[in-house]
Amino acid sequence: MSQKLKFTNTNQSAFFATARLRVESYFKDNELPKHANKAMWFKSMFFLAGFVLLYLLLMSNQFGIWAMAGMAALLGAFSAFIGFNICHDAIHGSFSNNKKVNKAFSLLFNFIGANPYVWSISHNVVHHSYTNIPGHDEDIEIAPGLVRISEEEKVNKVQRFQHYYAFLLYGLASLSWVLRKDFLKFFQKKIGQHPTINHPRKEYFNLFFFKAVYYGLFIVLPLLVLDITWWQFVIGFLWMHFVEGLVLGLVFQLAHVVEGTAFPQPNPDGNLEEAWAVHQMLTTANFSPNSKIASFFCGGLNRQIEHHLFPKICHIHYPAISGIVKKVAAEHDLPYLENPSFFSALKSHYRLLKKLGKDAYTEQRSGMVLGENKLAVNTVISK
Repeated sequence: MSQKLKFTNTNQSAFFATARLRVESYFKDNELPKHANKAMWFKSMFFLAGFVLLYLLLMSNQFGIWAMAGMAALLGAFSAFIGFNICHDAIHGSFSNNKKVNKAFSLLFNFIGANPYVWSISHNVVHHSYTNIPGHDEDIEIAPGLVRISEEEKVNKVQRFQHYYAFLLYGLASLSWVLRKDFLKFFQKKIGQHPTINHPRKEYFNLFFFKAVYYGLFIVLPLLVLDITWWQFVIGFLWMHFVEGLVLGLVFQLAHVVEGTAFPQPNPDGNLEEAWAVHQMLTTANFSPNSKIASFFCGGLNRQIEHHLFPKICHIHYPAISGIVKKVAAEHDLPYLENPSFFSALKSHYRLLKKLGKDAYTEQRSGMVLGENKLAVNTVISK
């Protein structure tokens, strides 16, 4: 078993201690709970109602093929919104102070195609602990060999075009969860460097039972009920998941894989030379911080800095505490990475993909040619 990675710089602990103290004071002084408020419950019911309504409308068999395609796309988007706004908070334990409520809402994850237990390990434990660290954080491994996001990885010919095709790969994210990823992660020995053995017996049952329920609701039942051909269903199913995956993938990538975010490597001792909270500030970025639309639909994930520092606080409160975090970061000379809009973050992500793909390959080839020329000159001189 590999040694557990540690964050060793205790001299940087003042930043998080100060930020936590001021955030705690904010809730105490304003007599506010850290969990869901009325606005949070409203948006949760909105997304749940929209999801159920879209599913029932599709299954009603009362619409033409193009209307059904539109509803399938919306159903995919609403699946992502439920993941962002409800399940994500519930699995972190931040939706409610009642564990049973969090457990109930976390189970909704199964109905958008993903397993909450596997997610809690790969996201809550691994990603939040080892954000953007290659070899540890599997959440940043989009498609190994196809998408390069670490300068330590050797670039290949295919990756010259990653700034184009990566977006298509994001659309496969939820389909991978449904058909492959959850099973793979559940039965592999470790996620990143975190051991994943000795799962509770009930989780074996939950994995297969809820996958069967999902397949029944979204594959078997539509094929039995809908008046469409099997190939039309396949196109619709893939289309729904492409939209869901694209929404999920983009929101995540724009928070961690943009210009300015770091992808640090452990030192020779196998440790990180920053404090954990400082590491989060170096590897995480916000986007559209002042957009109420982004906050409503993204479940606070447009404010990933606040989320990574305070995952036990419901995302509905992130706009209020972001000013505190930003001010404390400035006081400690730490970066507070923000892209003002979704599109500026998207452009930044595109430029980074291009830099790590096409530009890196060109530089690598230039270096190889230069090396070959030097070798040829030295050979001639030696003769």
